[in-house]
Amino acid sequence: MIAIFGIVILALIYKAIIPPSPKICGSPNGPLITAPRIKLSDGRYLAYKENGVPRDEAKHKFVFIHGFDCVRHDVALLTTISPEVMQSLGIYIVSIDRPGYGESDPHPQRTPKTLALDIEELVDQLELGPKFYVIGFSMGGQAVWGLLKLAGAILLTPVTNYWWGSFPANLTKQAYYEQLVQDQWTLRIAHYLPWLTYWWNTQRLFPSSSVATFSEDILFEQDRVLMPIFDSYQSKYRDLVRQQGEYESIHRDIMIGFGTWEFDPMELENPFPNGEGSVHIWQGDEDGHVPVILQRFIAKKLPWIHYHEMKGGGHMFPWAEGMGDKVMKTFLLGEPFVM
Repeated sequence: MIAIFGIVILALIYKAIIPPSPKICGSPNGPLITAPRIKLSDGRYLAYKENGVPRDEAKHKFVFIHGFDCVRHDVALLTTISPEVMQSLGIYIVSIDRPGYGESDPHPQRTPKTLALDIEELVDQLELGPKFYVIGFSMGGQAVWGLLKLAGAILLTPVTNYWWGSFPANLTKQAYYEQLVQDQWTLRIAHYLPWLTYWWNTQRLFPSSSVATFSEDILFEQDRVLMPIFDSYQSKYRDLVRQQGEYESIHRDIMIGFGTWEFDPMELENPFPNGEGSVHIWQGDEDGHVPVILQRFIAKKLPWIHYHEMKGGGHMFPWAEGMGDKVMKTFLLGEPFVM
């Protein structure tokens, strides 16, 4: 009886910590394929969506990389770029489903570097040419750091990793303990015990990630105004985001974003020493998701980055009225950024 009881307990533990297999798009029991996709060199498929002016008429081509718990439809800035600016500047934006999200195949070995390589293949297969730019929003910023050698970049409140080696310990400690206790545990588990990430984010004994559970406790004033706008926009395809399974989408995102990286972004050299391109970061000082004190340190450590800090700005600032026009005019035309 003791042996049987032990086996039952082990079986329950195994079931709790081992995630179910993903439902691959196009497989017999998987979601339907509705988006255009490219086949990558390793056999995976990457879904994308084209926005703005036609590709062959574009003056400026962008690849947009979405944030946490989003898909290719969630193009931050797209809803706040006016048609006049889109047409006059000839802006074309191709957005993707990151691996495991939407209709892009999961990638169990995904890292920030592999995602950058996926983007390189996309650019080649769509024949975007040698001159293109990348935009990374929130968790989507993880791939941008690995693409700077190829393209100018816009980083919209990019998520920072508390374990990047260049951060002073006292600064990361301060930023880390300013997070909600449940988020501290979520990040700690993702970094030190990633094999428990599925269990932690599905168990009901303790509160897990506030972001994954849509908690309003981390929202400041601007985000409380803008989040309903984003939610209304995303409600049309909410089910698409995690349709292949939570583990290969949001859970793996947390493990990668806050795991051990292959490189430290703050050790990168200026990719454009002759001024042939530029890298910009936009960050709000009331962002409950990304600590502004860490972003300020990055900007100080990498003086070649154009850093724009917005007083009262939250994590969802790209959805503020007119924000897309302002960001594009600053990035492409060099106009001063004014809130």
